[in-house]
Amino acid sequence: MARLLVVHHTTSPSVQAMFDAAISGATDNQIQGVEVVHRPALAATAVDVLEADAYLLGTPANLGYMSGALKHFFDQIYYPCLDATVRRPYGMYVHGNSDTTGAVRSIETVVTGLQWQRAQEPVTVVGEPGRADLDACWELGAALAAGVALDTT
Repeated sequence: MARLLVVHHTTSPSVQAMFDAAISGATDNQIQGVEVVHRPALAATAVDVLEADAYLLGTPANLGYMSGALKHFFDQIYYPCLDATVRRPYGMYVHGNSDTTGAVRSIETVVTGLQWQRAQEPVTVVGEPGRADLDACWELGAALAAGVALDTT
């Protein structure tokens, strides 16, 4: 069975709403053949990454960067996973109070080094997430889960 790993730093009601929507999409009953595993960024390990077939990353934008927790995750898994996870698909959602550009750029820098492949455009939200934003998070989760299920059949 395929595995989608969701690594997140969920620190606010806005990021929690985005996380919940993405998980709801990824675990939709119409998507078969994929296990969705979610881990807080401070608890996710290299083993989690190595056992997964695709990744969904969620973070707030903090001071123009990804959260420290997500950066810590990348610091822990980068070298142990560098060669073994090349070309695996990923997606991301990012919430900011005023901007998300730096956070998206910082994540893209790391995943470029890992040679992961973007499967979906990032979902970025500034301010309170609206219905369209949460729907985009749902679609992001569903598309990653469905894509990884198809890739491993």
